[in-house]
Amino acid sequence: DFSKAMSQAGPSQFQEVIRQELEYSMKVELDKILATAPSNELEHTKKDLEGFKKLFHRFLQEKGPSVDWGKIQRPPEDSIQPYEKIKARGLPDNIASVLNKLVVVKLNGGLGTSMGCKGPKSLIGVRNENTFLDLTVQQIEHLNKTYNTDVPLVLMNSFNTDEDTKKILQKYSHNRVKIYTFNQSRYPRINKETLLPIAKDVSYSGENTECWYPPGHGDIYGSFYNSGLLDNLIGEGKEYIFVSNIDNLGATVDLYILNHLMNPPNGKRCEFVMEVTNKTRADVKGGTLTQYENKLRLVEIAQVPKAHVDEFKSVSKFKIFNTNNLWIALSAIKRLQEKNAIDMEIIVNPKTLDGGLNVIQLETAVGAAIKSFENSLGINVPRSRFLPVKTTSDLLLVMSNLYSLNAGSLTMSEKREFPTVPLVKLGSSFTKVQDYLRRFESIPDMLELDHLTVSGDVTFGKNVSLKGTVIIIANHGDRIDIPAGAVLENKIVSGNLRILDH
Repeated sequence: DFSKAMSQAGPSQFQEVIRQELEYSMKVELDKILATAPSNELEHTKKDLEGFKKLFHRFLQEKGPSVDWGKIQRPPEDSIQPYEKIKARGLPDNIASVLNKLVVVKLNGGLGTSMGCKGPKSLIGVRNENTFLDLTVQQIEHLNKTYNTDVPLVLMNSFNTDEDTKKILQKYSHNRVKIYTFNQSRYPRINKETLLPIAKDVSYSGENTECWYPPGHGDIYGSFYNSGLLDNLIGEGKEYIFVSNIDNLGATVDLYILNHLMNPPNGKRCEFVMEVTNKTRADVKGGTLTQYENKLRLVEIAQVPKAHVDEFKSVSKFKIFNTNNLWIALSAIKRLQEKNAIDMEIIVNPKTLDGGLNVIQLETAVGAAIKSFENSLGINVPRSRFLPVKTTSDLLLVMSNLYSLNAGSLTMSEKREFPTVPLVKLGSSFTKVQDYLRRFESIPDMLELDHLTVSGDVTFGKNVSLKGTVIIIANHGDRIDIPAGAVLENKIVSGNLRILDH
């Protein structure tokens, strides 16, 4: 009967039958996996797999880029406010009562693998032995002490980072910050060919670690709600969360933005604020805010039809990008979550596992939900609020004298004459944190640096000064040791350079 029906079906019916087959096969596989869950994990696993099933259903229904390029418009003038205008309003006398309505949420699901570290990225040392997490706790503690408030810190962990993070949290038990955690969902990776899960049971240790993944930070809405923490915080009188990536050292609590949210000039509160900042040539791939079907909408490069990618990257047409610093009303998350009305585009992330198997991960991004909220707003903030540390090149900048550290916050040194940071490109010998640290006896003076490129086997002695444009290239088999106290200004160093102590 099936083959007879197929021979009579048109192409769209044919696709529909295939889709139903795939959904059915997926359901069968997920039921088998669920059957292996121990009783104490059953409820949790069931919620995760239900969430995954919904995502998979949408994935099968959506085809091609998810935006119609013809409908993309520039956002209306007033929908993206300049930070200066927000700041010019000043602060009310009762800033403490405003702060007491805030919760700081850090996205802490990522591992430090791209920088050669095992364990959570938030535990990498970034400045004077302080980790990302140390700096975050210091910032919030400073706020709480200064204003006599109770701003809590919430960490969204993933199954990859939860255990290690919880062990570390004990060291903050005497700090003046309440710290809560909840976990992102755990979804099964699927085989790119068969579109079926590669996991055979619920375990995620040993050889099964590669079978599962955390589904992107868009998962925050469902996981936060399901954890019960959202309701608890609303019950405590909290009204807004400030969400950012834990590796963005510029994402500190901004009192002017918070005041704008709590005391809006027109009396109408925003449910969602996205901090955006001006693109430079380095940010052409960043997601941008557009007007789409009368709503503010975040458009990521993956959603753009191929023919329009160059236009999307244009710094003149799309001048800003999303920093992923977001301010969101708790009551709105609850309302939308209960109506199942948070709509985020699916990001299909292809991966190749160690054994060579091609898999896909279905993910969503937290900022993509902006179009589901009422009265959303973009605020164009200074570049200093976007200071992500993704590579050791970024790490060199934040460890250097370009920044000073005060109460957990990094600020650009007043001695730097330019408002922008230098462009730093460290080669593959520096990719891993431990290799990087071994190659610098001390971090060079970079106050007057514009551009640094280092490639090959290069080491730096103590108290080196770099100014202008410096390019250091050790060819294959060569080694360059920059001697202690050297001053390199607008220099190209190549070949072999060994300076030995006599």
